[in-house]
Amino acid sequence: MNPQQMTGLQIMQAFAAGHFPKPGIAKTMPMEVEIVEANRVVFAVTADERHTNPLGGVHGGFAATVLDSVTGCATHTALGAGESYGTIELNVKMSKAIPFNRTLRAEGKVINVSSRLVISEGSIRDEDGTLYAYGTATCMILR
Repeated sequence: MNPQQMTGLQIMQAFAAGHFPKPGIAKTMPMEVEIVEANRVVFAVTADERHTNPLGGVHGGFAATVLDSVTGCATHTALGAGESYGTIELNVKMSKAIPFNRTLRAEGKVINVSSRLVISEGSIRDEDGTLYAYGTATCMILR
């Protein structure tokens, strides 16, 4: 099927099923899609030594990039055929240092859709539910 004729949800489901190649960012920031449904995605994410900051910890850009990805992908699931989006605002709050080589879950959820904007939220948590980072994004719908 032609991606221009697919809804955003269909496109994200096709990515999850391996019908489209992974975007390059998923190699730079190890992210694996676990769940794709309308208005929600969940990724498994793992920071490694490539993501080190000058102090020796995981760079905050790792969490920011992951949250941008899950909020954006959740937004994508809310789009109609032929629509795309662009992030116009991303707010990130770090609550705990992200560990190296430990798989965490990043979830993105749409919380509002208007005629031009989608607002979504995202979180990065461990298996016990401990919050490492939280963010919100506003995306503009492009038609």
